[in-house]
Amino acid sequence: MRNGAVEAQRRKWSPLRILVKPRGGDLEHLIKTASGFISVAIFGDPDKPALITYPDIALNYMSCFQGLFLCPEAFSLLLHNFCIYHINPPGHEEMASLSCHNIIPSKFDNMLDELHIEALSLPYESFAFIVSFLMWYLLQESLQFGAAPLSYDDPELSADDLADQVADVLDYFGLGPVMCLGVTAGAYVLTLFAIKYTQRVIGLILVSPLCKTPSWSEWLSNKVMSNVLYYYGICGLVKELLLIRYFSKEVRGGSIVPDSDMVQSCRRSLDEMQSLNVLRYLEAVNGRPDITDGLKRLQCRTLIFVGENSPFHSESLHMTSKLDRRFSALIEVGRCGSMVPEEQPDAMLMSLEYFLMGYGIYRPCELNISPRSPLSPTVISPELFNPESMGLKLKPIKTRIHL
Repeated sequence: MRNGAVEAQRRKWSPLRILVKPRGGDLEHLIKTASGFISVAIFGDPDKPALITYPDIALNYMSCFQGLFLCPEAFSLLLHNFCIYHINPPGHEEMASLSCHNIIPSKFDNMLDELHIEALSLPYESFAFIVSFLMWYLLQESLQFGAAPLSYDDPELSADDLADQVADVLDYFGLGPVMCLGVTAGAYVLTLFAIKYTQRVIGLILVSPLCKTPSWSEWLSNKVMSNVLYYYGICGLVKELLLIRYFSKEVRGGSIVPDSDMVQSCRRSLDEMQSLNVLRYLEAVNGRPDITDGLKRLQCRTLIFVGENSPFHSESLHMTSKLDRRFSALIEVGRCGSMVPEEQPDAMLMSLEYFLMGYGIYRPCELNISPRSPLSPTVISPELFNPESMGLKLKPIKTRIHL
């Protein structure tokens, strides 16, 4: 390798990140922020506008958004127009799915300093050998059995810290104003980010969002989960409380009716989570401040989805009532819990397309669209644009969808 190419490669080895090649061929970054490391998975062309996602408690981008992105119409609409940056809360990354290929070192500066090695002054072969050994060591110690657990010595993060981490991610990738998509706790984090950094957000897509301090029932439920997580880890009780938070009763099943495949998949995902990581995110959300007054400072359009059976239904209605009616809309999805992207992703398609049209963003016409898609021009006849014909009840702010 020529000297110029070697130096260019060394400059890419930033002390701020690990790049890992996950399944599917896209890069997952472990980025050092002012308040710790955070995982970001990137899908799409970095030259396109950025769409930031943030999941709910005890979920990562795979378990929170795969239903929406596995829907061909939504996938083509979003990936055709955006580069998607999936931000995972600290310790929630799906590290067990990552392979050991194409890894660029990170967190090595301190280790190299302790060994009194000036890395860039070494011959390329020696530097590569040392880095490879350190990478192997870190993988053996922390990555091979899933996401590494946080330490009790690590500082506890607040909701403000989580929002600031989003800003650090944008700074790291050099991103301009972004579109944001968040679910429940993730929606709160992104809304807080939009309030604190108004010029950095062009639009908010929020699912079952929060904006007030926890109600007594939510606070008590979260406290029970916190105590059980601390002493027993992610046990059956914690899973049941989280599933009630996520899904409607229809898909959760019961003593007679078994859980749906969706819920069973979510249970398996929860089994892979580190209890301390979940506890830290839960406590940050349970200690969140009321940001209702800050909603008036938002300078972007907002689209809110909420399931009719979501525990946070009234919270979403409250938030909608505090937003500027000229730039916000509410979609209520019938027979659905908080996790609309997983439980009923099709209910989001038409509203997403109309919302993005306001930014001059359209779905790719050349792609083959399934005949069942509400976005397909072959199935939309003129009379269907009548709201009553589409099964919609239109109110000044609220749109209710029954499927």
